[in-house]
Amino acid sequence: MTRAARAALCAGAVGSLLAGCGASAARVDGARAAGERFERALASGNHEAACRLVAPETLAQLEQDEGKACAEALGTEQLPTAGAVRQTEVYGRQAQLSLEGDTLFLSQFSGGWKVVAAGCTPQGEQPYQCVLKGG
Repeated sequence: MTRAARAALCAGAVGSLLAGCGASAARVDGARAAGERFERALASGNHEAACRLVAPETLAQLEQDEGKACAEALGTEQLPTAGAVRQTEVYGRQAQLSLEGDTLFLSQFSGGWKVVAAGCTPQGEQPYQCVLKGG
């Protein structure tokens, strides 16, 4: 990779990070609320409600992997007990919620924020490893 290409890539990454700092309170609150609704639905065993908060591609991947409808499949996933939200970061149409016992990734769709990955744990310099994720 040329020096100019590396500089452009770094500038784009910095721009993305700075855009997250300027996310409106409504967008941050929306992402946080969706993640909290998802976690409450899981904790109460209301998998139908949790499935309504899962992104379409993630839902399709779960159903394909498990060979079951989302509500039944979600009940068999080994998702951690999340606890309270510690931090919400929004970058454009993407968000990361750091909870006491879990990390969620969400995307904003026309119908609101949806969970694209859950049960995520950091892997050092590697991407997070997630129990629930799209293809």
